Amino acid sequence: MAPVTKDPARQPPLILAVENSGLCGSIALVSGSHCIAEQSLLSKLTHSKRLLATLDRVMADCQVTWEMLDAIAISLGPGSFTGLRIGLSTVKGLALATSLPLIGVPTLDGLASQFGFTARPVCPILDARKNEVYTALYQSDANGVMQRLSRYQVLPAAELAAQISAPTIFTGDGITVHGGLLREKLGELAVFAPEQLYFAKASSIGFLALSYWREQQFLDPAGCIPLYVRASDAELNLLKKALP
Repeated sequence: MAPVTKDPARQPPLILAVENSGLCGSIALVSGSHCIAEQSLLSKLTHSKRLLATLDRVMADCQVTWEMLDAIAISLGPGSFTGLRIGLSTVKGLALATSLPLIGVPTLDGLASQFGFTARPVCPILDARKNEVYTALYQSDANGVMQRLSRYQVLPAAELAAQISAPTIFTGDGITVHGGLLREKLGELAVFAPEQLYFAKASSIGFLALSYWREQQFLDPAGCIPLYVRASDAELNLLKKALP
């Protein structure tokens, strides 16, 4: 069944957004410039059991039904492979069951979007383990909209530091692991955001999804995959076994 796409000129659309890429997941309802509701899921465990229950509770508390929604948005990655798979498989099922359009928003974009107020470059870093970070570089335009200046990449923090030549705001859970090295390499060029801004929020994903919705940029629920940036260990092991 094809997604039910409502008139993109209608204002404002109502979007259910899910962020499940890391330790602090969240669910939000956004409409226009308003976050109607948002609930975080901070846990050392994956959110597979809590995700649907929390989603149902947020919608019930706001008296929002599936028929009232215009789209479902998901934080597409990079991030925790397990979290990304759980989040995407959940919203794919919901999109197929409800015929709602599905929107994927890169996690790093969502994280950077919280800093549209600054003229400084913004560099979100997510811990990718193996002494590496997921990252990209952003800067806001004249309207406070963050523009990505580099490709999504995974690399050692030292190599990232070598790319920085101006005072740059760093954010993301990668600071917890690699902040000391960045401070050592960059000195005053490394400006660390407050810890409460280290995680992408479902509301940020939802607000970014609004432009995707207006432009009718939707994912195919049957075939879409997370934005991993780096292959999983299982995939790398299979590749090694295939090599002569």
